[in-house]
Amino acid sequence: MKHLTLSVVFSFRNEERNIPILLTRARAALRPLGLKEVEFVFVNDCSTDASLDILLKDQEKEGDIVIVNTSRRFGVSEGVMCGLKESSGDYVVYMDSDLQDPPELIPEMLKMAIAEKADVVYTTRRSRAGETWIKLKITQVGYWILNSLSTIPVPQNSGDFKLLSRRVVGQVSQLKEQKPFMRGLITWVGFRQVQFFYDREARATGDSHFPVFSRRVIYNFLDSALISFSDAPLKLALLAGILVMAGAFFLLVWILVQKFLGGNLPGWTAMMATMLVLGGIQLFVMGIFGLYIHTIYLEVKGRPLYIVEGVLRPHNKQKQVTTVEATT
Repeated sequence: MKHLTLSVVFSFRNEERNIPILLTRARAALRPLGLKEVEFVFVNDCSTDASLDILLKDQEKEGDIVIVNTSRRFGVSEGVMCGLKESSGDYVVYMDSDLQDPPELIPEMLKMAIAEKADVVYTTRRSRAGETWIKLKITQVGYWILNSLSTIPVPQNSGDFKLLSRRVVGQVSQLKEQKPFMRGLITWVGFRQVQFFYDREARATGDSHFPVFSRRVIYNFLDSALISFSDAPLKLALLAGILVMAGAFFLLVWILVQKFLGGNLPGWTAMMATMLVLGGIQLFVMGIFGLYIHTIYLEVKGRPLYIVEGVLRPHNKQKQVTTVEATT
């Protein structure tokens, strides 16, 4: 332990009430390990509260905080990718800053990584305090859909609280996806990964930034998770087209037989019903194609995943940041 360095990455926005408690608990948990160096990398996703001021004051006092300010709001996953790149530890933990994931578990995760010679320790929740029944059910259904369709299995109830070795951080930092789904990407890179069970706590203060029915959550599932790790929707669209074509062919045969036999042909109701069904299926399939085309469009443009306005390290006493870095 005395020869190891550790980085803890937080991608946050407007967490002024949680940051002081988070730092106090994290330092108290990690200090007994006697590590060579511990740094806390805070990626500030354009907070509008006093979060940055709190971090600046704490940085001057303790000297173990790295502050990364983005040029605008990019998102949590983008912030994590930024934090991983700016980190320097032999092992890196990334987690939320709302204290639902206890920092007191980090020493146990680090010990497990060393004992198991693992490159990834991913946490799995046995219980989730403060979560509504409907949110838990929707999350369960979401994991089921994702694992049923995806080529990369994502461990259920395993969120964004993980410990990574330096070589895993290096591999993940090279990925350039525009909408990174961290849970899938960490699984995708491979290496030896072990599971760590824990009980998740309720949010310490404030309200969640990601309500289960919010647009950000739904778009993240569709764009980042499902589309990025599965081509099953395209195959389902193809299958639906084949089934409709087959049904239309048999319907055409039946109509021709009825015509030659002198039977009564279906009237307005049957015609409109058929048109609506076919039109609905066509729009559904076009929507699926649109999701994939949109993803291709974003990737082809090659815009930076995030833009760093500046990095404030403990030795840097300048509060005015002049450097601007665009990172893909």
